[in-house]
Amino acid sequence: MAGHSKWHNIQHRKGAQDAKRGKIFTKLIKEIVVAAKMGGGVLENNPSLRAVIDKALAANMKRDTIENAVKRGSGDLDGENYEEIRYEGYGLGGTAIMVDCLTDNKNRTVSDVRHAFSKHGGNLGTDGSVSYMFSKQGFLSFGSGDEDTIMEIAIESGAEDIISNEDGSIDVVTTPENFFPVKDALIAKNLIPDHSQITMEPANRIELNLEDADKFMKLIDRLEDLDDTQEVYHNADISDEILSEL
Repeated sequence: MAGHSKWHNIQHRKGAQDAKRGKIFTKLIKEIVVAAKMGGGVLENNPSLRAVIDKALAANMKRDTIENAVKRGSGDLDGENYEEIRYEGYGLGGTAIMVDCLTDNKNRTVSDVRHAFSKHGGNLGTDGSVSYMFSKQGFLSFGSGDEDTIMEIAIESGAEDIISNEDGSIDVVTTPENFFPVKDALIAKNLIPDHSQITMEPANRIELNLEDADKFMKLIDRLEDLDDTQEVYHNADISDEILSEL
């Protein structure tokens, strides 16, 4: 599990780079619109909306922009209609990949996703072909901290597991339902996670060699850069040595 936190940190840095390009704002606005449309615009009654608004605030999105997106989703403002769709496929070495998208044109989106897979040595699969390998989890990562304190607060508030990594970072794993109670309890004690999200965690990971890892990461980058992509999940495990070479 030591590689777990490192890979999430890589994704987080990638997200920060996207924010500089402005692309992540467009994706977050779409996600806010859909979350508000599905569960209403009241944060207390809509955990999905709160989760994406937390992501938007972490990316330094202005509150006015967030509020307008919520209003669009709630029907108070006109806007596009987006559809949630998940694509499943395989990368090099038999790795499993899931791509969550929000789209107003399914034909365009599936064409873009299929092209990304085929160009970088992967294959687009059928519905359910890899999703059974993943489970939904809450995830909070601390770059450092007192393990005993974090563990005590997290477990008391409903966390499932605490993972101490070799680099000194600490991961807190929760069920989706307990994600916010655990996060709120930690923040109340001034323990602010460096990264937190509800994600899809694979049951097992597949280790990749240098050549396959290089090609695999190009596929992931290509999928993440698609305009309709919201999240990309996978079960690849890339060692520290190979990561440093890449």
